[in-house]
Amino acid sequence: MLNSTDIFVIGGGPAGLAAAIAARRRGFRVTVADGASGPIDKACGEGLMPDGVAALQELGVLLGAETSYPFRGIRFLSGDIEVDSYFPKGSPGRGIRRTVLHQLLIERAASLGIHLLWRTAVTGISADAVWLGRHGVKARWIIGADGANSRVRRWAHLDSLHARRQRFAFRQHFRLAPWTDRMELHWGQQGEVYVTPVSDDQVCVALISRDPKLRLSAALHHFPQLQRRLNGVSSASSEKGATTVTSCLSQACLGNIALIGDASGTVDAITGEGLRLAFRQATLLADCLVQQDLQRYETEHRRLALRPRLMSRLMLLLDGRPGLQIRTIRAFRQRPQIFQRFLQLHVGGRPPFHLAVDGLALGWGLLTA
Repeated sequence: MLNSTDIFVIGGGPAGLAAAIAARRRGFRVTVADGASGPIDKACGEGLMPDGVAALQELGVLLGAETSYPFRGIRFLSGDIEVDSYFPKGSPGRGIRRTVLHQLLIERAASLGIHLLWRTAVTGISADAVWLGRHGVKARWIIGADGANSRVRRWAHLDSLHARRQRFAFRQHFRLAPWTDRMELHWGQQGEVYVTPVSDDQVCVALISRDPKLRLSAALHHFPQLQRRLNGVSSASSEKGATTVTSCLSQACLGNIALIGDASGTVDAITGEGLRLAFRQATLLADCLVQQDLQRYETEHRRLALRPRLMSRLMLLLDGRPGLQIRTIRAFRQRPQIFQRFLQLHVGGRPPFHLAVDGLALGWGLLTA
């Protein structure tokens, strides 16, 4: 039985595996434990923005045509009004089934010699060990990647969590060829619906709303254009639900313990930034462990979250406000260069401070739309 490791990652989801891969690539001995067995499914929009694809590539995970499907921009729709734009520099995003992505990360981790302990419950941590029942595994560093309800966060007394907003997401796949090379975001009074192409004959449809009882089948009534497309189309998966919470922590690390992914704070799923953020955190954390400097991780962790949090707040201003949604889309149609710049900001192509100038232009557009 394993007695020691350099790094013990608690949680074998995409964030935990990304942290393990990044650390192993820097020469650490790495162990990952999870109470479930991969690949693990989860309700999400299944779209990786171009910067998320690039972050995944830096970990040595390449997304090809056999595992994913490209989308080259984003389209906003509200009723019969729409606006769209391509991503800057022609770099596509990729739609990919969550189980497929998780399997690719598992295979990458296994190929690097990472010790994977599936169906293994972690029962506690101490200053220099992770406990699997009565058996302790010595670890120089402990990484908590066990999700938004992290036990590691609680054990480490890092649970100063400020939840700002909770919403509810439901996702289902449909056997339908993608009708556009964009990811679509349908705005409505009841919430938002994402449509992401994940293969040449399948799309992922995800609803996010404030109503825990609202399901996709009922919500489609409020999105007639999308409802017409899906009418009579067979489903390719059962509906799966999850909560999406906007939260932040006072600290993401303490002593030899660091948190990553949703365990270290979350952004609303409306941004589609959760995985990209986790992959970037993984690379950053590995660098900081080499330097033995978790204080740098603390500082840079906040910086990485700045843009997604900003975009989340901006997009949530439209949530449940159909009048504002229509005026915003009209303003973007009248000034397409502003929509293009917002999209550049969303995928990391522009610094956040540029938002001030674009915000003034958009504000004037809203007044005149």
